[in-house]
Amino acid sequence: MQFSENWLRTMVDPKLTSDELSHLLTMSGLEVEEVEPVAPPFTNVVVAEVREVVKHPDADRLNVCQVDVGTGTLLNIVCGAPNVRVGLRIPCATAGAVLPPGADGKPFLIKVGKLRGVESQGMLCSARELKLSEEHGGLLELPSDAPVGMNFRDYYQLNDLKFTIKLTPNKADCLSVLGVAREVSALTGTPLHLPTTKEVPVTLTETVPVKIEAPDLCGRFAGRVIRGVNAKAATPDWMKQRLERCGQRSISALVDISNYVMLELGRPSHVFDLDKMHGGITVRWAKEGETLKLLNGNTVTLNPWFGVVADDKAVESLAGIMGGDDSAVTLDTQNIYLEAAFWWPDAIQGRARKLNFSTDAAHRFERGVDFASIVEHIERITALIVEICGGQVGPVTDLVTRLPERNPVAMRADRARTVIGVALTDAQIADVFTRLKLEFTLTDGVFHVVPPSYRFDIEIEEDLIEEVARVYGFENIPALPPVAEHVMRIAPENHRSQFAIRRLIADQDYQEVVNYSFVDESWELDFAANASPVRVVNPIASQMSVMRTTLISSLVANARYNINRKLNRVRVFEIGAVYLKDAQVSDGPLTVAGYHQPKRLAALAYGPVQEEQWGAADRQVDFFDVKADLEALFAPKTLRFVKAEHVALHPGRSASIELDGKVIGVIGELHPKLQQKYELPQAPVVFEVDVAALQNVDVPVYQEISKFQAVSRDLALVVRQDVAVQSLLDCFSQTRAKDPACAIVQSVRLFDEYRGKGLGEDEKSLAFRFSLQDTQATLLDEQVEAAMAALTTAAGQQYAAKLR
Repeated sequence: MQFSENWLRTMVDPKLTSDELSHLLTMSGLEVEEVEPVAPPFTNVVVAEVREVVKHPDADRLNVCQVDVGTGTLLNIVCGAPNVRVGLRIPCATAGAVLPPGADGKPFLIKVGKLRGVESQGMLCSARELKLSEEHGGLLELPSDAPVGMNFRDYYQLNDLKFTIKLTPNKADCLSVLGVAREVSALTGTPLHLPTTKEVPVTLTETVPVKIEAPDLCGRFAGRVIRGVNAKAATPDWMKQRLERCGQRSISALVDISNYVMLELGRPSHVFDLDKMHGGITVRWAKEGETLKLLNGNTVTLNPWFGVVADDKAVESLAGIMGGDDSAVTLDTQNIYLEAAFWWPDAIQGRARKLNFSTDAAHRFERGVDFASIVEHIERITALIVEICGGQVGPVTDLVTRLPERNPVAMRADRARTVIGVALTDAQIADVFTRLKLEFTLTDGVFHVVPPSYRFDIEIEEDLIEEVARVYGFENIPALPPVAEHVMRIAPENHRSQFAIRRLIADQDYQEVVNYSFVDESWELDFAANASPVRVVNPIASQMSVMRTTLISSLVANARYNINRKLNRVRVFEIGAVYLKDAQVSDGPLTVAGYHQPKRLAALAYGPVQEEQWGAADRQVDFFDVKADLEALFAPKTLRFVKAEHVALHPGRSASIELDGKVIGVIGELHPKLQQKYELPQAPVVFEVDVAALQNVDVPVYQEISKFQAVSRDLALVVRQDVAVQSLLDCFSQTRAKDPACAIVQSVRLFDEYRGKGLGEDEKSLAFRFSLQDTQATLLDEQVEAAMAALTTAAGQQYAAKLR
């Protein structure tokens, strides 16, 4: 929102400097982004009148002018402007004047000099030379009543500032000079002077019939007929100045007046060419396929989501957003229909953005515009039209269907004191509401406030508390440290933090990435076979329309991004939430009903096992490398890896991960079809596990370290090829737990696998190394042999294993 300080001070003029006013607005929540002068500095420029013009004797394009600058002596000035003429009043820079810098960046000093042999005692100025605009078609023409000799800066009110404020979306009431003036009046206690309007006498009986078919679109619609206007009338300079200083360019008198009142009072309105309309007006939702050519030249195709103003033949305006080109006023317009309405914010929100443009009207209507002062604002616009363009005025037709209810909002005084942190009295709070022109009653320490018709931001108690804090002054709230009991809480020993998990996996040579929780819908199908993911209502991009249920897809995208940039080794991990539909989840402090949001850890490894070096042969990372990294994360707990299929993983190189009999994740190579689809030269190895499983750790327990030497035995077993190594390891573990003879077995590991000569086609040989030790005595051969026999027997009974 941009406005002129001088314009603001016509409504409220506090005894504050410009800097103080800027600070006051910012501290009240109306952040002043910029304060800049309306014109650069220049000196010795006065209002002058051209008394005589003769041709220059030695130059066809120059004229020698006699100019009255109010000193009693005419100045001889050479001028080449095409519009110079006798009687013209213009700004004149006298000798010694300093004008704004030119293209070289240096101020321009006016001296007495000669042009083609004729002395020139000053310079007649254009708007461009004074840096008032880019217009350079001739001299800046001033009204015929401009006082000769008056300082031009004072006459043109150039000692003015443009304020640009950054409004939060809830402060729609400040999208006008009047709205800002209300704030300044409340903050300073300075009286507010509202724009005064004399009601124009009605001289016509003509009206346009109006019908509102959509009360959920339009709550109030008012308008009147004005005939015999002069659309070619010039917009007054004072109005042009105010419009320009608010960032609006002058178009024509009728359009300028509508824009002026919008900036003055916050009321967008629309002026129709009455002669281009057909019959009465109907306010309704658009019909499917209707088209409308807008004032910006765009032709849009509408549907019932958009509201329109239509006549008996066609759509004439896009409700609350922009008028149509067919009924737009032009310089030839003679008869008009002036319209102002209250459009429901919900019926306007998002419509302009859907059509890829924005308008000042839509910006205001979608936030809420005063619905009680429509007729008064029509009278204000009418008075300006008649004053500038003339015309005969018809009566105002005011059709009301349904308006917002102004229900009281309750605010507990004690609650306000607690939130603000200041012991405000009830009288101080009441004074704030009085200054803000908020009607209220006070009962048992509770204020019941009725929001005015122009405030759509007061709905709950917190809104009123904010108003009290703003007007009391944020800078008046003492900066006190919080008072709270400090208790040193000991973290449980059996719980590991996510930070510790990040350190552990980073120690395994993985780098952390942070990805969006929003992903492409196709990723959910490819990596999770999820056809009904949680959808984002208002996605920030079309390829980020659903919530992820797996982290693997994002890591594959990270790998692809880096590989495309010639990085041949990628090792990344991410800890983040996934979003699953779960009807059993209810609302809670950290939960949302119907959705389960567990934390997962996922990692991806691609390329060489280690950076290229002379001491080791180059080898690509495989399933077992990543499996080892995962086991290191969970150590000393033991994981089980069970062959399983996953939609995103290679059918023969993937497994589910089990801990204490519960599946906690998956591991494997990326599926070949996904490797091809996402254009990866090699298949990365990935895993994904529940973070909760990693956070639960066993408290360390003391175990005696044996003083006696350990014994090592190797056992090679021949089994069918479909027998998994994990099955045999499970068999050995169960035997150790049940058979006392096997209590001395400390560890088992596979060190060799053989298939080929000497074995059947459906056989393989698995060689295990057993470590046996006792804490109380040196092991005897009989004990070792008994344990090994028990293990061999168990494997033979369960999986028909035989010694090789």
